[in-house]
Amino acid sequence: MKNFRILALSLIIITSLSSCSSDDSSGPVNEEEVITTVTATFTPQDGGTPVVLTSRDLDGNGPDAPVVSVSGNFKAGTVYDGMVHFLNELATPLEDITAEIQQEGDHHQIFFQHSGIGTFTYADQDENGNPIGLMCVYTASVAPGAGSLTITLKHHPDKDAEGVAGGNMANAGGGTDTQVNFSVVIE
Repeated sequence: MKNFRILALSLIIITSLSSCSSDDSSGPVNEEEVITTVTATFTPQDGGTPVVLTSRDLDGNGPDAPVVSVSGNFKAGTVYDGMVHFLNELATPLEDITAEIQQEGDHHQIFFQHSGIGTFTYADQDENGNPIGLMCVYTASVAPGAGSLTITLKHHPDKDAEGVAGGNMANAGGGTDTQVNFSVVIE
């Protein structure tokens, strides 16, 4: 009877311990990045002063709105090389998320939604030949005017869905890591 109790108690303990273990043996979980700052720098291909778009949200999901700035106006008809950077300024030391997005390019895509201010072409690819968007070529509209540019970083988009490789976010799915809106002027 004593052996039966020990055996039963051992079985209960083993069952309890095994039920607490993780069922996911696929490796470490890659938690969603904290992104406080998005900077998009557009440098004219023929030389000149870059236009820098920055959004900083240093309280994360707190009550304060992001501080958004645009360093200048785009020149009509000008072609720009664009680079987008993502930071977590809440981390100490500051964490540059850009390298992680590049490394995990097949799980990320940046979208450039705009109100007729020109065209955006992807200039980088993931390991499968699909766009990432950390680098792009932006051709400003030949007509002066004002508009908006929304930069969205998607996590696990369906890069094979219709239009996604061309920058159409409508069929991308996935989750939004960050999305920022800039008011821009073309002169």
